[in-house]
Amino acid sequence: MPRKVILGFGISIDGYIARRNGAIDYLVIDKEGEAVMADFFAKIDTTIMGRKTAAATAEMRKSGEIPDMPGMSTYVFSRRWKPGKRDGFEVVNGSLTAFVRKLKRRNGKDIYLGGGGELCRSFLQEDLVDEIFLGLGPVLLGDGIPAFPAKFPQRNFKLIECKSYSNGSVGLRYERMRTKTSR
Repeated sequence: MPRKVILGFGISIDGYIARRNGAIDYLVIDKEGEAVMADFFAKIDTTIMGRKTAAATAEMRKSGEIPDMPGMSTYVFSRRWKPGKRDGFEVVNGSLTAFVRKLKRRNGKDIYLGGGGELCRSFLQEDLVDEIFLGLGPVLLGDGIPAFPAKFPQRNFKLIECKSYSNGSVGLRYERMRTKTSR
């Protein structure tokens, strides 16, 4: 089965992935949520993220909020950071499409695109997202960092899974619907 690029994150009802300051304290991960995340990451062996998400991830690893993930290849796309190894990541730049196509040709599990922002928009502009996995939390933030920044073409998806959880969260999984003219 070919590798898929899966965009995934927690999101508020009003469409934010974090508060303005980047805090994700509104996302409550209980035992049930930990099991969902463990199942999700068991199917992933590669992550791609932007510079801001990488910096936040490095801080959360240092503080013990999130564990190290041995065997996971993690790439950071950045125009500011020099290419090379940094904080357990490999920083890359250049053609996003060429890089993702190269990754997808390799044997392995699926590829996780973490975070939102500019990199998310670039993946959607280049039509590189095969699946979206959203953890919809039962909260309205009123302001924050939007999950899907503007300025990308319409992309159609089909709901393939919807699960509700005891804390009021909902897990939504969508698959990209491509026509013969799309990639």
